[in-house]
Amino acid sequence: MALGSPPRIELLGAHYDRTGFGCGKEALDQYFQRQITQDARRHLATPFVLVMPDNLIGGFYTLSGTALRLKDLPQDIVNRLPRYPLMPATLIGRLAVDRRYHGQGWGSFLFLDALHRCTRSEIASFAVIVDAIDDEARAFYLHHSFLALPDASHRLFRRMSDIAALFR
Repeated sequence: MALGSPPRIELLGAHYDRTGFGCGKEALDQYFQRQITQDARRHLATPFVLVMPDNLIGGFYTLSGTALRLKDLPQDIVNRLPRYPLMPATLIGRLAVDRRYHGQGWGSFLFLDALHRCTRSEIASFAVIVDAIDDEARAFYLHHSFLALPDASHRLFRRMSDIAALFR
């Protein structure tokens, strides 16, 4: 990638140096540096990276399939759904931006890319789920119109139909 070319988001490849990445949250840094490729090989999560013009990793996120228990959703939503015990969902498992790029909008850029990928999937998914690592992350997801599940304030969701409407 030539210097001056725009950043891009792509699947994490083995050729990327992950050792210099640091977002400031130890659990996310350790995951990215030590475990992310294992999760990809085991088909537990699909990692995407934000590649900056200098080929440094500016951030990352992971996507995987999950399910929501019907009883965990707000009652007004449950009333409009079939009575299946589980609803298919997509999990944005982890999302982080390297410290060098904090405050520049890259977190929202990564998040919107993840949501767009979710809407383009051919696999059914009722909602996108996120697990906020802390109150700062929770505020980020609330800012993006995600709703906390009634009994889990740091597990948030947004219906796929609402997300798809964003990209129309």
